[in-house]
Amino acid sequence: MERTVFFLDQKEMPSRWYNILPDLPEPLPPYISPATGKLATPQELSRIFPMELIKQEMSNEQYIDIPEEIQAIYRTWRPSGLHRAFQLEKALDTPAKIFYKYEGSSPAGSHKGNTAVAQAYYNKKEGIKRIATETGAGQWGSALSYSCAMFGIECKVYMVKVSYNQKPYRRILMETWGAKCVPSPSTDTKAGRDALAKDPLSGGSLGLAISEAVEDAVTHEGTHYSLGSVLNHVILHQTIIGQEAQKQMEMAGYYPDIVIGCVGGGSNFGGIANPFLKDKISGKHKNLRCIAVEPMACPSLTKGLYAFDYGDVAGMAPICKMYTLGHDFMPAPVHAGGLRYHGMSPLVSALYHHKLIEARAVFQIPTFEAGVLFARTEGILPAPESNHAIRVAIDEALTAKKEGKSKIILFNLSGHGHFDLASYDAYHQGKLEDYEYPIEGVKEAQKTLPKVSL
Repeated sequence: MERTVFFLDQKEMPSRWYNILPDLPEPLPPYISPATGKLATPQELSRIFPMELIKQEMSNEQYIDIPEEIQAIYRTWRPSGLHRAFQLEKALDTPAKIFYKYEGSSPAGSHKGNTAVAQAYYNKKEGIKRIATETGAGQWGSALSYSCAMFGIECKVYMVKVSYNQKPYRRILMETWGAKCVPSPSTDTKAGRDALAKDPLSGGSLGLAISEAVEDAVTHEGTHYSLGSVLNHVILHQTIIGQEAQKQMEMAGYYPDIVIGCVGGGSNFGGIANPFLKDKISGKHKNLRCIAVEPMACPSLTKGLYAFDYGDVAGMAPICKMYTLGHDFMPAPVHAGGLRYHGMSPLVSALYHHKLIEARAVFQIPTFEAGVLFARTEGILPAPESNHAIRVAIDEALTAKKEGKSKIILFNLSGHGHFDLASYDAYHQGKLEDYEYPIEGVKEAQKTLPKVSL
């Protein structure tokens, strides 16, 4: 009988993060300072980030050591398990073999802890007493709240208002770990007050919440800003997922034909895909397909412009080249999962631009259909974000069935859905709507892009 779950011993947990930057076909476009319009300097970035993270952001080292203090906390839940989805395969009657890496066993219930712990550690080392951040559906805010509690750091979270109202249990979780969580737009910052003056009923956006958190950081002494996705150092910390998965796939006796992850800012996708992409870039597994799955409601890769844009609504965060829907993008409140950032990670954007990865957009009702089927076969209730990856994993398995091919499919189950039951309830009651972001909105975004001349 074949094994269902593959676990590594704690001694086998990776002790280094994998940095894909040196392996890219060409260097990433630089970050631009919103204040000067020139190349952003480490000194500018040090106002909101610890210097060690800035070094990681721009590093050309292929591997970066994970400090023992971080590994010690990682061992609370790592290495995480790799599962063979036998029951899902049976329900689909597919010759494909489906594996998933389950990140929901972390204290906060998602992959976000892999970078939250690291960021809290490096801030603590630099003497930072307080961190401000944003969160969409609340997984990042929860993970950072936990991590700050581990290192004795005060935490302030600006949570996108529509999610703040939809997901009160994530707020309670953050507050239990000692964080202060407010809905964004809030009255605590100028960016928030300006947004409320423009639209008192604004449901908020991740870009706006970032503006509030960055403003908070630069206006409070001893405070830094922390970001849960998008940036290179965040994706770097997540590569522990893919490195573990490589060892576990070897234990299972297979190498994936397809690696799948949902994308909002890009961190969990990059975390599982980048170590495998190393094999694709080197030619060792050149036919490997990596698929980034995003919502039709926020299709930055599949519909966005590849251009320099602000990382936030107020234009306070660094300008970077990415696939973007425009920094003024406000997500439709009908979308029940996270994945609502206006831009894609510059790193994931470059991988897509160089055709090293694929991108696919899916509607939210089919993603919940996939998540319910997964729960009824594999027993785990997935986060709505993860349902996007499950949807495409199922679609690829059905394509394999149609073609009569035994494909090996690996996806990242980035978190559980225990705090997302209201979204599942809305699905069961037929209250969810499918929404596709209009191409007109993308055309409108072109008008507000910053002018960059290098």
